[in-house]
Amino acid sequence: MAIRLLLVDDHEIVRMGLRAVLSDVNDLEIVGEAGTAEECIEKTREVQPDVILMDVRLPVRSGIEACREVLAERSDIKVIMLTSYADEDAIVASILAGAQGFVMKEVSSDALSKAIMTVASGGTILDSVLTRNVLEKLQHNDSPKLQKEHLTERECEILILIGQGFTNREIARSTFLSENTVRNYVSSILHKLGFKNRSQATVYALEQKHKGY
Repeated sequence: MAIRLLLVDDHEIVRMGLRAVLSDVNDLEIVGEAGTAEECIEKTREVQPDVILMDVRLPVRSGIEACREVLAERSDIKVIMLTSYADEDAIVASILAGAQGFVMKEVSSDALSKAIMTVASGGTILDSVLTRNVLEKLQHNDSPKLQKEHLTERECEILILIGQGFTNREIARSTFLSENTVRNYVSSILHKLGFKNRSQATVYALEQKHKGY
């Protein structure tokens, strides 16, 4: 079944460009477009997308606000935030709002389509250009700090793989566990660390690696 994609950007020419780039990607169906946060919320209810590709900056209400509201209604939807420049505060806010990743607008067409497929299959996307700066911001955020004694050795292993962007299926193959068992481990990790979603755990795992833990 094709992945249902909703494009959200306030510039029509950007949406046209994204549609042109992504329209020929196999197993991907563009089911709608929106130019504002309100249109995104309404369109999401109408077309039921699997993934939303959304600009961080929208008029009146931001993409971050739209992300938060969409996920409050449909937590199963995956959101990728698009940004034109390295606005670390907006990226941190996006992740805390529940976005599964963020990419720069100058990303290549192949990388963008791969990002959509990765997120749709349960992975996360963190643009390497932005990650180091974001980690610094997160160190000053109120997100929970890793208490290693609260995680089992297996959970620590899986957290590291989450930080590398592995999907549950990829983690299962790497650890020789069933996908369902991995899913249970991920849920336990999120609960123990107080995170709302996988993308927060991903960034946090990268933060721990950055600090040499």
